Formats: sequence, C-alpha cells, structure tokens
Amino acid sequence: MTFIILFLLIAAATILTLIHWRRAGRLLYALALLLFIATGVGILPKYLLDSLQAPYAAGAAVADMHWAEQNAIVLLGAGTEPVAGTVETGTFAYGRVAKTAALYGACRKTAGQCKVIVSGGDPQQRGVAEAIVYATYLEQLGVDKADLTLETSSKNTWQNAQFSAPLLKPYAGQVVLVTSGIHMRRSLLYFSHFGVDAKPARADYLAAKGNWFPLAYNFWVTDLALSEYIGVWRYHAYNLLGWNAPAVKPVLH
Repeated sequence: MTFIILFLLIAAATILTLIHWRRAGRLLYALALLLFIATGVGILPKYLLDSLQAPYAAGAAVADMHWAEQNAIVLLGAGTEPVAGTVETGTFAYGRVAKTAALYGACRKTAGQCKVIVSGGDPQQRGVAEAIVYATYLEQLGVDKADLTLETSSKNTWQNAQFSAPLLKPYAGQVVLVTSGIHMRRSLLYFSHFGVDAKPARADYLAAKGNWFPLAYNFWVTDLALSEYIGVWRYHAYNLLGWNAPAVKPVLH
C-alpha cells in the first residue's frame, strides 16, 4: 500500500512536470521523497503503531486480569500456513494462542466458569478452518476440549464479531477478547457493533525500527497499520451510508 502511494505521487509529479506545471511537480516529488524517508527510517510507522496500540500496551499481564463467575475468552484468527502437507498456525496467531491458553489457565484457578471461543474460518482456502487448527494447539497447552467452542465460518474480522456474538449470549459475566495489539481497536469496534462489550487482552505488540537508512520492515508494518485505519474508517463510512448490519445494544458486561 505504501509503495502504491509513492508510485502515484511520483506518477502525478511526472505528469505535472510534462505539462509544464513544474512547481507542483517538484512539490509532489519532494512529498514522495519525504514520505519514503519518514516511513523507511521508522518515524511514520512509529506514530501509526503507537496510535493504534498504546491504549492496550499494558494489557499483556495475565496476572492483572480479574475474573467473573462466567467468563468467555474469544480468540480471533490470524491465518494459517501449509507446512509439509499439514496446516499450522500462522505467524501472528502463535502469540494469540499462547495468550489465550495463559488466560484460560489463570481463569481456571478461580471458582468461575471459563470457556474459550475460537473464531476463524478458512479465508486462505487451506482446506481446514483456522479455529480447528488453533484448537489443536490450545488443547496441547492445557485447554479442556469441553471448554472449547469453535466458530469456523468467519472470513474476516467483521464476521468474527458477527458470528461469535450469538455464541457469547450465555456468558453474561465477562468476555475477554484476544488478538494482536495492532488489531485490537478495530476488533473491539466490530464486536461492540454486535452488542459485545469485551475486555481487551492483546497478544503481540508491533514496534517500528528506528534506523538511519530506510528498512523494508518499516514499510511492511506501515502497511499493516494503514489497513487497520482503513478498516475503522470504512466501518464509520458504511454506518453513515447505512450499509452495515443494524447495531445491537450491548447486553454483555
């Protein structure tokens, strides 16, 4: 996405220069160079990532979680990878799976009810739903199979929220949402739309890498951050246009 923006700026600058609007062309060339440097050395991605993740920076300590009599821990999918004829958990998903297992273990030490809902279909067409793949790892990490509920139809975050909400109706005590720090704002927004007032428990946390020379990594995390902002903006735009499903009043606490 970042390189597409740079390409469009350079293309527009070239066209303006060719039609003798040289001052405007030079301005766009300078803007493209500034964007390239600010992104590559880590200035822009640091700002974007901090804005997305800062509210959840302290949400990693399992010991700080307070449990209710009824608890549902919702794990959101983050892809899978085909490996040697099998399908394994995707790179981003490992942290989420580990965090979910740790939360479940802490919850089980209390007198409360602890359930895990794994939400994720097969958007990458691997032949098996993310929820099924993750459930295998969760069981290996100590989650009781009887406490697992799998939502295997969702293809994106919006559907994660839409399809998980009905499964959460029995859990009036507390819903804990587990996903990546960068993904949390959008996820909470979508779940809230479907009436789920969830407590955030972020897993991984992305950071930009400051450097004197541009790094490909910084362009990658910038693209990830921009996709999250676009998801939030699209949600609000669709609400204004009436394209989203009707919002549901929160009934879970």
